Amino acid sequence: MADQNTLCRELFSVVVMRPRAEDLASFVPNKASLTIEPDGIGIVGAPTNIVADVGTHTLTGTLFDRPVTVRFTPAAYSFDYGDGTTAKTGRGGSTWSALHQAQLTSTPTSHVYRARGTFTVSTRVVYDAAVDWGDGVWYDVIGQVRSAPSAADIRVYEARTALVAHTCQEVPTAPGC
Repeated sequence: MADQNTLCRELFSVVVMRPRAEDLASFVPNKASLTIEPDGIGIVGAPTNIVADVGTHTLTGTLFDRPVTVRFTPAAYSFDYGDGTTAKTGRGGSTWSALHQAQLTSTPTSHVYRARGTFTVSTRVVYDAAVDWGDGVWYDVIGQVRSAPSAADIRVYEARTALVAHTCQEVPTAPGC
């Protein structure tokens, strides 16, 4: 019997296929949806909050001629604020309301624009991936997968205030009236 077990071990081997990130080229993970606060605009010198929202999701298909389910879990976010400034974070951020913060306060994903104009904000999500070959067991993929960029335009305005001695009703030609 011992010889047969040895023989069986020599004839059969179990191979767990661990694909690399580049093997998943036919699986396109979700892009993040972008929220820009306040109300899709920015104010020069004040924080503009950029939130990238996407969750863990799965896709099914064929890999190495076998049916497979691929799970994508967000691991990092790369922000390009459109003015030459970039940032990398471990999370996509949260709205001011979810953070219980006042508008125009700093967040981990906010950005302060130094000039007025229109800028294109973009975000890429970096995913950790795992595959299930149909046996209910998830096997980590070697490397990480990047999403296509999500992009949105933001118009940044300059806010000007003036201290005046009278209201515009009292002195209609006063500064700011």
